[in-house]
Amino acid sequence: MKIKKEVFSGLIAVIIVAAAIGGFYAYQKYRARTSLAARIADISSKGVPATIDELRNAIALYEARIEEHIRDAAQTGTYWKILATRFQDRGLHNEALAALERGVYYFPEDPTLQYLTGVSAAMVAKSWLDFSPGSAPGSSGGPVNRYFALAEQAYLNAIKMDDQYTRAMYALGVLYVFELERPEDAIPCMIRHNEIRTQDVDGMFVLARAYFMTGEYGPAIDLYNRIISIAKDKNKRNEAERNKQYIMDIYYG
Repeated sequence: MKIKKEVFSGLIAVIIVAAAIGGFYAYQKYRARTSLAARIADISSKGVPATIDELRNAIALYEARIEEHIRDAAQTGTYWKILATRFQDRGLHNEALAALERGVYYFPEDPTLQYLTGVSAAMVAKSWLDFSPGSAPGSSGGPVNRYFALAEQAYLNAIKMDDQYTRAMYALGVLYVFELERPEDAIPCMIRHNEIRTQDVDGMFVLARAYFMTGEYGPAIDLYNRIISIAKDKNKRNEAERNKQYIMDIYYG
């Protein structure tokens, strides 16, 4: 009999706890609806006769549909992101850009989508050909410049959204140094990159090249010395040695 009483007491305790949890979640939902209703009411035009109570009731009525739309949008955005990555893996950068545009539409604050956009835009710019009849050599400057501008803006957006995003920093540095011939813009970007990735030899090469292009031979030599001292790849050490010697021949005559 005592055991039955203990079991009964245990069941009562479980029911009380479950009711408390259920009440807590119901209260949290009520608060969330009230908060959303207050936000909507606050930003709504004065001509819209919607009270917080009316909005809260409408939110409750459409809550399941709203959540379904949110899930669908998130899944669709993820689909475009995956599709763009697959296109890039196969070198289909024009197709990738079309997919990335859709991905950015759904996730405009995703730094990865911004970075991927920069990669494909730069690739399209570098490989652009003008197939229009009668086009003269060099007449594709407009599209090329637009794609390079898109790449630059996409990388800058990615870094703004994530100030530790070294992939975007490196890609931007390469763009400035090797494509746009703006090494002075690459220097602060690559300094930041190398501060985060202190052993990244490739980043050091880009920064050293930027220093060389701007006539800052001393910092360039220092970077090549560092590469020589830490690089595990013999080819990279040899390249750094050659570059260093080339600069020293200019620097010291």
